[in-house]
Amino acid sequence: MISKDLIQEVILKALSTGGDFAEVFIEDTTRGSLSMINGKIENAVSGRDYGIGIRIFKGLRCIYVYTNNSERISLLDTAGKAAAALDGVRIGKTVILKEKVYDNISPILIIPSSVDIMKKADKLRIAYKAAKDYSNEIKQVIVSLGDVEQNIAISNSEGLYVEDRRIRTRFVVNAVASDGKENQTGSESPGKSRGFEIFDHIDIEKLGREASRVAVTMLHAPLCPSGRMAVAIDNGFGGVIFHEACGHALEATSVAKGNSVFSGKLGEKIASDKVTAIDDGTIPNEWGSLTVDDEGNPTKENILIENGILKGYMIDKLNGRRMNMEATGSSRRQSYKFAPTSRMTNTYIAPGNDENDAIIASIQDGLYAKKMGGGSVNPVTGEFNFSVLEGYLIKKGKVDTPVRGATLIGKGSEILMNIDMVGKKLDLAAGMCGSVSGSIAANVGQPMLRVSEITVGGR
Repeated sequence: MISKDLIQEVILKALSTGGDFAEVFIEDTTRGSLSMINGKIENAVSGRDYGIGIRIFKGLRCIYVYTNNSERISLLDTAGKAAAALDGVRIGKTVILKEKVYDNISPILIIPSSVDIMKKADKLRIAYKAAKDYSNEIKQVIVSLGDVEQNIAISNSEGLYVEDRRIRTRFVVNAVASDGKENQTGSESPGKSRGFEIFDHIDIEKLGREASRVAVTMLHAPLCPSGRMAVAIDNGFGGVIFHEACGHALEATSVAKGNSVFSGKLGEKIASDKVTAIDDGTIPNEWGSLTVDDEGNPTKENILIENGILKGYMIDKLNGRRMNMEATGSSRRQSYKFAPTSRMTNTYIAPGNDENDAIIASIQDGLYAKKMGGGSVNPVTGEFNFSVLEGYLIKKGKVDTPVRGATLIGKGSEILMNIDMVGKKLDLAAGMCGSVSGSIAANVGQPMLRVSEITVGGR
């Protein structure tokens, strides 16, 4: 991308006013997206982003600048302007970059940009037909395919030089059912760190039918009653509650500044004995996986909670300084336009020992949250509010009437204590996560679990 000699010059320029650490992040990313609405291709877009981010530390101070001009004069000028913000005296330092090479944990078979657009469109048509033909109440179907190839190089004043190539593909089906008075939606959106070969691992006709099934089912469902009750939350995207209400509070981004309910609680019991929570960026070909993080460190399996005990946080380099703790391969950013910070990768509650049937049978009067939607959370308090896209009442230990309009309301620290059954089958589901370093690909997951009591919002 840029010669190592020039990178070394830029790093030394960044350190010219007394900085004790400097980093150069170089990115070259291509994106493609294709969408079909009601059987017609509406958008076919491709683009390329290229740029360089320069970061400087002096103690706990951090300066970050970026540019898309890779000419030597421009890069040295940008680094000099960043260094000027520190207004100090240079500490004598030499930088010799030594390249580190890691085997890519997510091998790619078919580069998406090499695939003809008509071949991609054929996949959209198959899913569209399956969704549209499900019922005459399906009034609109939107299918989209997105892919991204990100090539990066990370260098720093400690001598690190590492390159990485990240390719991700995501397929989305949205179906809208209507009876002329009300509309309900269903959605399926698998994503992987794979190329076009993702279609060897997903059944797009099944995805289309499933999106429409949810839309039609919820169209005819009565409104959910409200109150405190036991809730069974299904696997896969059900893990979004832990991700939002608890996961962000375990990132050093908030922990290091004391803005987390879990700050200073290492070794303490913060969840029921049933709960073991893990963030693992090393799972091959998963949506949130990375060979190295955005500071160039190999990703790891980080055990956050083990049998209810808080074991660790997700830590980046700068917040590691604040906490006097080592980085955990958890530093991420959307692009060169963002300074990195600690973020999740593939975050999930580990499998337990309970059978799904036993979880349902244990609830006499409650809610089965089969599919979760989005929501909001206060990262400082952990208070959350999440929608249930597909829900059913449970009566006398059996799944009963479908209901719509349900929400789950609570506090992350409380829900962790109220998880009293955890199933055996773990599923992961793809999502996009937003925070101070932008929007990134992140997996959520869990087995089916039971929350003994939570506030359900409804009618």
